[in-house]
Amino acid sequence: MKVLSSFLLSAGLAILALGLAGCGGGSDSGGGDDARYAYVTNGVDPFWTIAASGVRAAAADLQVHADVLMPAAGAVEQKSMLEDLMTRGTTGIAVSPIDSANQTDFLNQVAEQTILITQDSDAPDSNRLINIGMDNYDAGRECGKLVKEALPDGGSIMILVGRMEQDNARRRRQGVIDEVLDRSHDPNRFDPPGSQIAGEKFTILGTLTDQFDRAKAKANAEDTLARNPDISGMVGLFAYNPPLILEALEQAGRLKEVKVIAFDEADRTLQGIVDGEVYGTVVQNPFFYGYRSIEVLKAIHEGRETGADENGFINIEARKIRKDNVEEFWADLKKKLGKQ
Repeated sequence: MKVLSSFLLSAGLAILALGLAGCGGGSDSGGGDDARYAYVTNGVDPFWTIAASGVRAAAADLQVHADVLMPAAGAVEQKSMLEDLMTRGTTGIAVSPIDSANQTDFLNQVAEQTILITQDSDAPDSNRLINIGMDNYDAGRECGKLVKEALPDGGSIMILVGRMEQDNARRRRQGVIDEVLDRSHDPNRFDPPGSQIAGEKFTILGTLTDQFDRAKAKANAEDTLARNPDISGMVGLFAYNPPLILEALEQAGRLKEVKVIAFDEADRTLQGIVDGEVYGTVVQNPFFYGYRSIEVLKAIHEGRETGADENGFINIEARKIRKDNVEEFWADLKKKLGKQ
């Protein structure tokens, strides 16, 4: 991960190189009319729809051109999108890496040709300049606190998540486990997902992944209920997991019986909190992820400060949403999305 001094050097080199590599289109009041930016997600999801709204808002406010690309077919498609953006001479790219460990060499190639930052999920060993997001380990611990609130006497829980290859997913899951089991704070700890983990009050039954396959995600929830009739709670760590957990619970006639603890702000999740079917959720700020990414790319292109810390990190705090604040949060979200 770059420290501030190497970040400033790399930023300067990127600005110099891109002064010759910009392609036409869009307008930029300070960074040159040829500046073009891109925001690349790690999949297709309502979470990213919110982020895309932030990208569009920033592009309008800053008078720049910004594209949003959402790979539906995983890391291979994401790589193809990034290659195309490099071919087109894109000024700067904000990407959420799907498999950071196995994408490092490729991301370094991208960083040699354009301004590269990460958002949502990091690639800490790459030459990206900035990471925008939250501390996923700490956010996972906040989710674990919701689990303990929902189940004060303890119990058995299953964790459901899209994929473990993503840096944010690994850290988020570990934060949940460590908090639920009352462990010390250690972001470098890692429990393999294949076996049960028992603590004094809670048992983590396992971690089920679906690779962004919605049918598989729902099947995981259904299988969990069938195999564990006495399960106490289910934790969904990607935006689409909690709504699919709720579908499985509804079909099994077990809504409100099994506690659901969520991540992110899908409409069905928020409605579940209103209706008492979801205890609570930890939300990021995808709108600001999108907005801030374009702000930062433009700032780097123009040689201005970004507000990142010495490790190139811009922290956007997570929040816990429960029944007592869900209406206010949801109203604000709808306003940002132009739904009010």
